[in-house]
Amino acid sequence: ECPESFPPLRNEAAVRVLQGRMKGIQGHCNSCYMDAALFSLFSCTSVLDSMLFMPFPLCDRNVQGILRDEIVNPLRRTGFVRASSVMHLREQLTDKGQCSSFTNAEKDPEEFLNLIMQQILGIEPLLKLQSGGQKEQECYCYQIFMDKQEDLVVPDVQQLVERSFLSSDLKLVEIPSCFIIQMPRFGKEYKMFSKIIPSLELDITDLLLDSPRECCLCGDVATLECS
Repeated sequence: ECPESFPPLRNEAAVRVLQGRMKGIQGHCNSCYMDAALFSLFSCTSVLDSMLFMPFPLCDRNVQGILRDEIVNPLRRTGFVRASSVMHLREQLTDKGQCSSFTNAEKDPEEFLNLIMQQILGIEPLLKLQSGGQKEQECYCYQIFMDKQEDLVVPDVQQLVERSFLSSDLKLVEIPSCFIIQMPRFGKEYKMFSKIIPSLELDITDLLLDSPRECCLCGDVATLECS
């Protein structure tokens, strides 16, 4: 355990602490969905650090303490988290979620995020989406759904998000404080892409609902959008 708080790793410090053997979150018993999610959310960014400290209305302080002291702080301090620490969290989630398979089965990361953010910590949804002018939906993360496209061999995240939003006729109702995106590369049997290039910045201009944008022909404020 590491009760002392540490800031997220940045730049050269991230490379120094996280690179090499016995680094990252140790996998055990189909934990990869949770390991990858926790590493992405906390190793190099503080945008969700409120999950670790704030006393939300429904917050389970025991789970919050395990997440902060046994997983996030050791990861930021030494770059390594033991599988037993993640199993401790999985056991607590099993108790809270009435789902025995959290300790041994492969899960969808979205199921884990919904459980820990909504039911255990009571955080407000991070995303507001609208599809085809219908009622807006609230969620914690966005999972990319799209058909196989032959022109995308090694896509980047920007391309995948834009095409997924376009195919589903989706728009972001507002700029999200945190945009968690699940890639279409999951499961043991099928992977749509062998590799996906991370986009270090994500341009969501065209994904925002009613956002003023420039006409690509005349340069004035656009009044029409062509898919």
